[in-house]
Amino acid sequence: MSRVGKNPVSIPAGVEISIDGSVVKAKGKLGELSYEFLSREVSVEKTEDGVQVMNRSESKRSRSLWGTTRARIQNLVTGVSDGFKKDLEIVGVGYRAAVQGSDLQLQLGFSHDVKYPIPQGIKVTCERPTAIRIEGIDKQIVGQIAAEIRSYRPPEPYKGKGVRYADEFILRKEGKKK
Repeated sequence: MSRVGKNPVSIPAGVEISIDGSVVKAKGKLGELSYEFLSREVSVEKTEDGVQVMNRSESKRSRSLWGTTRARIQNLVTGVSDGFKKDLEIVGVGYRAAVQGSDLQLQLGFSHDVKYPIPQGIKVTCERPTAIRIEGIDKQIVGQIAAEIRSYRPPEPYKGKGVRYADEFILRKEGKKK
């Protein structure tokens, strides 16, 4: 069993943490985030080492929320200090992306262009027509947007065409034989 919850969350310089009841708020140079934890199952307190998360009981639910709460608080601290990013690659002839105003326009081999509205607080850039970078302070939202863009045309196993994560490996299949 993982013991992630035992480690305190260290607070880097420039980040302020406040605990108000069952809400943890983090404020840093990139913005402000908050997380509401279940105070019946775990307790959170600020120490000189950082933020410490502890079990209130030894029930299975309490133990599972122990590590989850610690990881979510760590993501708050990382998000407001450094931020998160996901890189996507587009593979295929004629497939490309471009940012136009507050929309991401994707040409993915359909009869029409796919327009994806970019939410507030998220920055989407296209350094090349086949590369998309998604940046933001909330890890969940950055990952969700990357997954939604990938879902328009997931990579296929024969030629590898489609939208994929930059570090994703596509297992290729052999084509038809004569």
